[in-house]
Amino acid sequence: MLIKISDLKKVFGDKTAVDIQDFTINNGEILGLVGNNGAGKTTLFRLILDLIKADEGNISMTMQRGDGTIEEIDPAVSEDWKVSTGAYIDEGFLIDFLTPEEYFQFIGKVNGLSEQETSARISYFEHFMNGEILGQKKLIRNFSAGNKQKVGIISALINQPRLLILDEPFNFLDPSSQNILKHILMDYNAQSGATILISSHNLTHTVDISTRIALLEKGKIIKDLQNLNNSAEKELEDYFNLTSM
Repeated sequence: MLIKISDLKKVFGDKTAVDIQDFTINNGEILGLVGNNGAGKTTLFRLILDLIKADEGNISMTMQRGDGTIEEIDPAVSEDWKVSTGAYIDEGFLIDFLTPEEYFQFIGKVNGLSEQETSARISYFEHFMNGEILGQKKLIRNFSAGNKQKVGIISALINQPRLLILDEPFNFLDPSSQNILKHILMDYNAQSGATILISSHNLTHTVDISTRIALLEKGKIIKDLQNLNNSAEKELEDYFNLTSM
């Protein structure tokens, strides 16, 4: 899925959270969004997902339908993009009075999958779940932050989306789970050609998996870096070392 951002602005009170004039996210990219707290990463994701409305500008998505036709969609007007999108921003996306099994089946049903199809797709994440998600006989609200994170990430992938958006996906995960997740995302991108957007404060993981990196500061994209063979790493390290002084 290709995403084009034009003259996009979102203001909260006297603070401009997002101010992006022209930016295109190409089909099949893994785009890493990085920036210090308050840079606008989560706000941009919420704008793309139509969870909040822009004050100015627009976002358009270009997607290919099953019959091969190409369609340009305004996510603020049409909901056609939702069937091809998976996202996890925070715990608010979860229905935490369900068990993980119930929640996964709910997500599958919403996406037109049978119980068997949903179970088959969940089984792919067995290594990532590490025996701590299924069969625990407890509600999602009673899981650790790390295991809630896993439930959210898996639920975003159940419908095998053409666009995947994950906000700080490595948060709360132990080192082994972080590395497994990196491989899951890279393998999914390679096999499906999906466009993947992630934000993270973890520069190492972001550089490892992203094909392109956008650096945000005060709502603006100040650097747009291609990341061939981790080529963006030095420039990002220099930026964050300077801004932390």
